[in-house]
Amino acid sequence: MNDLSLRIAPHRIGAMVLRYWYLLLSSWPRLLELMYWPTLQIITWGFLQTYIASNAGFFARAGGTLIGAVILWDILFRGQLGFSISFLEEMWARNIGNLMMSPLTPLEFLLALMTMSLIRLAIGIIPMTLIAVWFFDFNFYSLGLPLIAFFCNLIFTSWAVGIFVSGLVLRNGLGAESIVWTLMFALMPLACVYYPVQVLPHWLQWVAWSLPPTYVFEGMRALLSDHVFRSDLMLTALWLNAALLLASFAAFIALLRSARRAGSLLSSGE
Repeated sequence: MNDLSLRIAPHRIGAMVLRYWYLLLSSWPRLLELMYWPTLQIITWGFLQTYIASNAGFFARAGGTLIGAVILWDILFRGQLGFSISFLEEMWARNIGNLMMSPLTPLEFLLALMTMSLIRLAIGIIPMTLIAVWFFDFNFYSLGLPLIAFFCNLIFTSWAVGIFVSGLVLRNGLGAESIVWTLMFALMPLACVYYPVQVLPHWLQWVAWSLPPTYVFEGMRALLSDHVFRSDLMLTALWLNAALLLASFAAFIALLRSARRAGSLLSSGE
């Protein structure tokens, strides 16, 4: 298989998505887990905001800021996790070597993982947003068109991270699996999920502004607090995401080639 081949066969992508979909449906604990943690998060943070709003003027004026941040963070985290879990299913089944010897190209493989990421994300996020409406009177969908910009930028970042960590696991085996679960949390303080960038030390603000999610969360706060949609923030995030996706794809191909040379595709479970 040519690593750099850009040809795309929809039927191969569809077959991979169908494989992951059947795998998901075959296990009710998998489906439950997709909804359990988002539900727990929105209930916990939602009640916290209700309490804070009754004692702090900012949250009283900008209702839903904390809940909105929780939902957007879950889109970012679950998008990456949904991508990576489907990849790990192949690692756990020791099936990566078989896939890499099939006509499936790396690009088709990644596109199938992206599609499955969206499916898994929808299963978890939709109930979460409905609970936000019923329990806390926060309609996430009332954000309107800006919501599309927020979602696209966050999902692009999650895919870039997912592609990169999948490449690391591909090269180093399941000994590197912990990176899948922890890397996004390392970005969380710098992405300024729950607070503005100005809270950070000046030198750290430069690092924060190099991350696309920072622009999304700043844009969300501007929309809910000042009722202003910052298109400049969204466009900057989009350019950064384009660069991240290209870099992550290049890294994945390089790590795949290295894994082949090292023979780690045949011992991917170690």
